[in-house]
Amino acid sequence: MAKKATRKLTSGTAVRVKDGVCMPEFPDVDVSGWTGVAVEVRGRGATMKCFIEWDDATLERMPEPYRKQCEESGLYYGMACIPAADVGFADEA
Repeated sequence: MAKKATRKLTSGTAVRVKDGVCMPEFPDVDVSGWTGVAVEVRGRGATMKCFIEWDDATLERMPEPYRKQCEESGLYYGMACIPAADVGFADEA
Protein backbone atom coordinates (compact mmCIF):
# COMPACT_ATOMS: atom_id res chain seq x y z
CA MET A 1 0.00 0.00 0.00
CA ALA A 2 1.31 3.49 -0.89
CA LYS A 3 2.34 5.88 1.85
CA LYS A 4 0.06 8.81 2.56
CA ALA A 5 1.62 12.14 1.61
CA THR A 6 2.62 14.18 4.65
CA ARG A 7 1.87 17.89 4.60
CA LYS A 8 4.56 20.22 5.79
CA LEU A 9 4.09 23.59 7.43
CA THR A 10 5.84 26.11 5.17
CA SER A 11 5.78 29.79 4.31
CA GLY A 12 2.51 30.65 2.58
CA THR A 13 0.49 27.94 4.33
CA ALA A 14 -2.95 28.96 5.63
CA VAL A 15 -3.00 28.07 9.34
CA ARG A 16 -5.35 27.90 12.31
CA VAL A 17 -4.26 27.95 15.94
CA LYS A 18 -5.28 24.79 17.81
CA ASP A 19 -7.78 24.79 20.68
CA GLY A 20 -6.50 25.73 24.13
CA VAL A 21 -3.55 27.83 22.92
CA CYS A 22 -2.70 31.15 24.54
CA MET A 23 -0.46 33.89 23.19
CA PRO A 24 3.10 33.17 24.44
CA GLU A 25 3.72 36.81 25.43
CA PHE A 26 0.26 37.21 27.00
CA PRO A 27 -0.85 33.95 28.66
CA ASP A 28 -4.27 35.44 29.48
CA VAL A 29 -5.11 35.83 25.75
CA ASP A 30 -6.67 32.70 24.24
CA VAL A 31 -5.92 32.53 20.51
CA SER A 32 -7.74 29.27 19.80
CA GLY A 33 -9.10 29.26 16.26
CA TRP A 34 -7.28 32.39 15.12
CA THR A 35 -6.33 32.09 11.45
CA GLY A 36 -3.73 33.54 9.16
CA VAL A 37 -0.84 32.73 6.85
CA ALA A 38 2.54 31.37 7.90
CA VAL A 39 5.10 33.93 6.71
CA GLU A 40 8.06 32.01 8.11
CA VAL A 41 8.69 28.68 9.79
CA ARG A 42 11.92 28.41 11.76
CA GLY A 43 13.61 25.70 13.81
CA ARG A 44 13.24 21.92 14.04
CA GLY A 45 11.25 19.49 16.10
CA ALA A 46 10.00 20.75 19.45
CA THR A 47 11.62 24.17 18.97
CA MET A 48 9.97 24.90 15.60
CA LYS A 49 8.16 28.26 15.53
CA CYS A 50 5.59 29.58 13.07
CA PHE A 51 5.46 33.31 12.34
CA ILE A 52 1.86 34.07 11.44
CA GLU A 53 0.31 37.10 9.79
CA TRP A 54 -3.31 37.20 10.97
CA ASP A 55 -6.01 37.31 8.31
CA ASP A 56 -8.79 39.91 8.10
CA ALA A 57 -11.32 37.71 9.90
CA THR A 58 -8.99 37.34 12.91
CA LEU A 59 -8.08 41.03 12.94
CA GLU A 60 -11.78 41.96 12.97
CA ARG A 61 -12.60 39.77 15.98
CA MET A 62 -9.35 40.42 17.85
CA PRO A 63 -10.09 41.84 21.31
CA GLU A 64 -9.25 45.52 21.67
CA PRO A 65 -7.50 44.97 25.05
CA TYR A 66 -5.07 42.60 23.27
CA ARG A 67 -4.29 45.24 20.63
CA LYS A 68 -3.62 47.77 23.38
CA GLN A 69 -1.39 45.33 25.30
CA CYS A 70 0.67 44.78 22.15
CA GLU A 71 1.00 48.48 21.42
CA GLU A 72 2.00 49.23 25.02
CA SER A 73 4.65 46.49 24.81
CA GLY A 74 5.96 47.66 21.43
CA LEU A 75 4.64 44.59 19.62
CA TYR A 76 2.75 44.43 16.32
CA TYR A 77 -0.66 42.80 16.88
CA GLY A 78 -1.06 41.83 13.20
CA MET A 79 1.48 39.02 13.55
CA ALA A 80 2.58 36.45 16.12
CA CYS A 81 5.19 33.78 16.71
CA ILE A 82 3.52 30.55 17.87
CA PRO A 83 5.12 27.15 18.53
CA ALA A 84 4.50 25.05 15.41
CA ALA A 85 3.03 22.26 17.52
CA ASP A 86 0.18 24.65 18.40
CA VAL A 87 -0.67 25.40 14.77
CA GLY A 88 -2.61 23.31 12.26
CA PHE A 89 -3.64 23.67 8.65
CA ALA A 90 -6.60 26.02 8.21
CA ASP A 91 -8.46 23.55 6.01
CA GLU A 92 -8.29 20.83 8.68
CA ALA A 93 -10.42 22.66 11.21
